[in-house]
Amino acid sequence: MKIKELPIEFEFNGQKEYIYPSLIIWNSELTLVDTGYPDFLPLIKKEILKNGYEMKDVKNIIITHYDDDHIGSLYDFKETYPWINIIASEIESKYISGEQESERLVQAKEMLVNMPEEEKEFGEWFVGELEKLKHVSIDEKVKDGDTILDNQCEIVATPGHTSGHISLYFPNLKSVITGDAGVNENNELVVANPHFCLDISNAKESLNKIKNLQAEHYYCYHGGKYCL
Repeated sequence: MKIKELPIEFEFNGQKEYIYPSLIIWNSELTLVDTGYPDFLPLIKKEILKNGYEMKDVKNIIITHYDDDHIGSLYDFKETYPWINIIASEIESKYISGEQESERLVQAKEMLVNMPEEEKEFGEWFVGELEKLKHVSIDEKVKDGDTILDNQCEIVATPGHTSGHISLYFPNLKSVITGDAGVNENNELVVANPHFCLDISNAKESLNKIKNLQAEHYYCYHGGKYCL
C-alpha cells in the first residue's frame, strides 16, 4: 500500500490556491480521499492519470466531512463512475445524502444574519454555493475504530471542524490522512480554519489525537504533506 497526494492548483479571487486530495493505492485498486470543489473532477482525474493510474481502478471515495471543497465534485464522480463505493462517517452521511441540512449550511446562514454589510455579499455567495451542492447516497457508513481496505486503514473520529469529521490512520505506513483535522501551516500541524470550526475545543482535542498517533507522515488537505 502507498499514499500519493494529488496537488490541485486553482484560482480563487485572483489568487493561486492549492488543495491536496489523497490517493490510496492498494492491490492495484485506488481510493480517493475527498473530491475538491464543484467541477474539480477533470483536475483530479488529470492528476490521477499523470501518476500512471486509470480511472477504472478507482474503487472507493472516502469523504472526511461535509464542506464544499471536500464534497463539491462527489456527485460528478458518482455520475461518471457509478461503480465507485462512497464511504463516509455515519454523522456526515446524513448531510451528504440530503437527509438533513448540513451543519455548515446552518452555520453559514446564522453567520449571515449578523455579518457586517461589507461582508454580506461573500456570505450570501457562500450560502448559495452550499445550497447548490448535489446530494449523494453513501454506500458504506463508518465510525471511530472501524477498519477498511483489508484492515490496513483505521477510521479515527476527529470531530470539531464538523461533528462527524473523520481522519484515516495507516499503522503499517505510519501515516495519517488528516482531512481538516489538521493543516500544514509553515511546516507545523495546526487546527484548520479555527473561525469555521463548529466546536473549537473538540477540534483541538482531535488535533492532539492524531498527533498522539506519532505518525511519520500527515497528509493534509490544506498545506500538503507534513513529516515529523
